[in-house]
Amino acid sequence: MLETAIEFSLYLWPLLLAASFFAGLVDAVAGGGGLIQVPALFAAYPEVPPANLLGTGKVSAIGGTINAARKYLRYVRLPWALIVPAIIAGFVGALLGANLVSTFPAEPLRKALPFLLFFLLIYTILQPALGQNHQPQAHSRLLQLKGVVLGLVLGLYDGFFGPGTGSFLLFGFVRFFHFDFLHASAATKLVNVATNLAAIIMLGGLGKISWALGFALMIANIAGSHFGSRLAIKHGSGFVRKAFLVLVSALILKTAWDAYFS
Repeated sequence: MLETAIEFSLYLWPLLLAASFFAGLVDAVAGGGGLIQVPALFAAYPEVPPANLLGTGKVSAIGGTINAARKYLRYVRLPWALIVPAIIAGFVGALLGANLVSTFPAEPLRKALPFLLFFLLIYTILQPALGQNHQPQAHSRLLQLKGVVLGLVLGLYDGFFGPGTGSFLLFGFVRFFHFDFLHASAATKLVNVATNLAAIIMLGGLGKISWALGFALMIANIAGSHFGSRLAIKHGSGFVRKAFLVLVSALILKTAWDAYFS
């Protein structure tokens, strides 16, 4: 069904490629590229089932996320004993979340999301030193367990619902593991790769992905992520913090509109 719809709508591809480029740029800096790309797909193909559009969007997103992670890892060092368990837990959580979509309604979470994001925004604003300095804690089993919990919970959320996952991960690495925003952004990209891959495996197995459009959008997303990651690395944690605050504010408006006014 999706391939047929796209075959007759090729004139929309340039607009979708532009949206994917900017989604990759935004996502590389502070997460949340889905705020741009997913609405663009839904607007272009309103007749296509949501699962097909979300699956195709994940193909696009994973390319940019991998590219951004690769660039970040040239400049930052991460505690792999913490990050690897979080990545694995994120993958498992996203698979579980994708399985829960057909069992539990997402409406209560959709209604609560703007308030969760508002709390995250206010907390970050009231803590001006949060994420400015990179002071990771010494490795411990407890810290590793926290990484697993963070990856599992937000992987579950990403597979089940998704909006704002990158922002929540970024905040989690800053708040609970004392990363600065630059290192937290790098860690977020790695966990996001795992959650996106899980969704692609799940939705691809169900035939819910347009691979032609997905790979075309991936190229544009990678190009955007190239510029976004360069901006973040060049301007540092202060720049990423500001971008994060702007993005979360936009997410609050978008999710509140979707939940209560659309």
